[in-house]
Amino acid sequence: MRLRGLSTRRQTSVAAVTAGIVAAGLMAAPAADARPVPEPSLTTMSIKSPPGGANVRVLVFYGSAAAGEESPLVNAGIEAIEKIGLSGPAEQRFATVATDDASVFTDETKLGRFNSIVFLTGGGDVLDPEQEAGLEAYMEAGGGFVGVHDAARAEPYSDWFTGLVGARPAAGGPTNAQRAVVEVGDRRHPATKDLPLQWKRPDKWLNWAKNPSGDVHTVARVRESSYQPGTSANGWDHPVSWCRDYDGGRSFYTGMGGTVSSYDETDFRTHLRGALLWTTRLSQADCKATINGNYKAERLTQANQPGQNDQIGEPHGLVTAPDGRVLYIGRGGADSSQPVVTDWNNPDIGKGKGEIHVYDPKTKKVTLAGALTVFGNKGGGDELIKVEEGLLGIELDPRFEENGWVYLHYTPHSQLDRDKQMAERRISRFTLDLATNKLDLGSEKVLLKWPVQVHSCCHAGGGMTWDSKGNLYIATGDNNSSGFSGGYSGNNPEPNYKGVSFADARRTAGNTNNLNGKILRIHPEPDGTYTLPAGNLFTGEEPDEGGGKTRGEIYVMGVRNPARIFVDKTTDTLYAGWVGPDAGAPSTTWGPAKYDTFAVITKASNRGWPYCMGNKQPYRDRNLPDPTKPLGWYDCDHPKNESPNNDGLVNLPPVTGNNIWYSPQGGAPDYPRDANGVPSYKQEEASYGLPWLKGGGQAAMNGPVYRYDAASSSGTKWPAYWDGKWFVGDFYDADQPRNAVLTDPKTHGDGGLPVHSESLKKIVPIGNDGIKNLMDWKFGPDGALYVLDYGRGFFTSDAKSALWRVTYTGGGPTPAADQLARGAR
Repeated sequence: MRLRGLSTRRQTSVAAVTAGIVAAGLMAAPAADARPVPEPSLTTMSIKSPPGGANVRVLVFYGSAAAGEESPLVNAGIEAIEKIGLSGPAEQRFATVATDDASVFTDETKLGRFNSIVFLTGGGDVLDPEQEAGLEAYMEAGGGFVGVHDAARAEPYSDWFTGLVGARPAAGGPTNAQRAVVEVGDRRHPATKDLPLQWKRPDKWLNWAKNPSGDVHTVARVRESSYQPGTSANGWDHPVSWCRDYDGGRSFYTGMGGTVSSYDETDFRTHLRGALLWTTRLSQADCKATINGNYKAERLTQANQPGQNDQIGEPHGLVTAPDGRVLYIGRGGADSSQPVVTDWNNPDIGKGKGEIHVYDPKTKKVTLAGALTVFGNKGGGDELIKVEEGLLGIELDPRFEENGWVYLHYTPHSQLDRDKQMAERRISRFTLDLATNKLDLGSEKVLLKWPVQVHSCCHAGGGMTWDSKGNLYIATGDNNSSGFSGGYSGNNPEPNYKGVSFADARRTAGNTNNLNGKILRIHPEPDGTYTLPAGNLFTGEEPDEGGGKTRGEIYVMGVRNPARIFVDKTTDTLYAGWVGPDAGAPSTTWGPAKYDTFAVITKASNRGWPYCMGNKQPYRDRNLPDPTKPLGWYDCDHPKNESPNNDGLVNLPPVTGNNIWYSPQGGAPDYPRDANGVPSYKQEEASYGLPWLKGGGQAAMNGPVYRYDAASSSGTKWPAYWDGKWFVGDFYDADQPRNAVLTDPKTHGDGGLPVHSESLKKIVPIGNDGIKNLMDWKFGPDGALYVLDYGRGFFTSDAKSALWRVTYTGGGPTPAADQLARGAR
């Protein structure tokens, strides 16, 4: 028992009451010993018991510091809790005792017989020091507490009670009941698992003087954009219900329940029932999963030896093996002390080493598995100088433990054509010696190759991932310059080098006959070839427009620079993110600002670039003879590729809207549209559908969907709370996202916005000494999160380039199995 900040008299009182509570039976045995329901010794105490007697008891305290008649709100709350206790499965029923007499908290014999106490009080200083000591001792002995709405105003001078309820209301909040949307983020807690993802209901919504998220486990948030939150609004992260293990007991608080009608709602009673099931010990629940202090981030790799990349190259991707090993790649930038050749007359122009490293968690050692000679060691300048090619992606064969096969996505220096400034991109399979962690460079099997221009930077993409059917997905960038379009649609048809366009993404991403600016899907075969799975965007044999104008490998077209992709093998849904163009603000002439994008992809589709972005917001066309002059707006439902650089179909698949897009102005910007569906693009008319993210400097880094493995014995795995949540992040760590989101399966394949989000920035730590520049992140078989920090420079590795691991340290659900009330499930 911990006694914090109490007077000697009160410490003695807490100790004495705690001893009495334990003797009375709260923790002496599972609290469902079949004692008779206590006889009321207080005239204001009433008892409602389920048929046949009760093993579990709930005390409802409604004492108030304010004088006057009993509140209709209190009466409605008591009646609802009584009905909850009398209904449901027999093993989940409980007796309800209601009182406004605070002396019950110093009657340890009686108090110890209650599994949970509900504060249904109107607030104020309702307990004297001895009574508060009794409540504290009750919690320290393993009791349960449920605070409802104005309970957060009770005991305003008590720091201990502030910790018990979790937060205090702020001044300036709304006083009237308003209908709002509650985002129910915890899909496992008994108080929320059966509620809608988006729960629409009226209530009196409280604002918080200090946001408790991260110190408590938030199970639901209220969406401020759905009502008027007043002058003390909390912003996008506005908790409304939460829980925590507190001082030996269990505390649950909800800011809902501020109206009489709340207690007639079936869903609100479901919410209260779940809170009571946990606090009475009739059910276990995890109320630790989002508490920041329950996570540990540790750097696994050391800084490189001077002049070497012995620990890590220029970080560009990682993958985890079934046995826990982590393989990660360096793109091709050398240590900053090494020379960089940028003269096209030199045969070694851009020559770099794309390293593959292996981290073994058993030995905590790093092995340099091998290095490919790549075109990729250039950087630090403008167009025609920097390059993003190199070693771009890594994946392991589904039977890696048996065959040691590693798939690499890279640009070999040996295939560079210096005259035409063209190179070859390829997907190759290599074999890793599983005993020595060494890659056999002579084992290469080239599955797929295609040409890329390297005269002008940028956008190589690189990520790869598997589905459950053995199909390999490959993300490729649009191989297009960032310039020559003012930062808007990359659709300038004029700039070219020896006949190859480098500023017109209609040659690549918008071209049905080009593998750049795509997500490809192939089925690798054991002999080093591949076949095409059914359901890709094209068969490669379309008869339209003369034939020979499509590639059957294309699953998704119209993406700009997709660095990271992930397939959730539970659903075989593809999750992807890509970097947008450079315009800092929307243009009424040319279209939307830069939109970095995340998408849930459930079928083959066209995601829009360079014609449309976001939720089908079109760009303006430009064409010869003068690309500086705008033509008409693109039609997102009927896009046409009329570029002189197109060798694919003219009529393209309709654009599918994306789920997340953000700009320097905010998340999911949208505008009023005219009769033709064209947005106004006037910044003062913008609305923002996702207030939890913002750009500026921005580079989307898609993450995984976490899947909890109940069979795993790992002591560091992330909790089941995160199961099914999609991790989205950005290379940068200021206002940019690093969040876990929930999407609605009914709408996410058609571009539906996420329905819930929570920040990960205090769990996956930001800042110069944290994971500042997020390059890749994936969960390992141990349930821990592995993260690559790129470092602080560009096109090189430095002392901050590192592999990290973020583990969970909070322990399992509570209460412990041997403390569950008898008959609980």
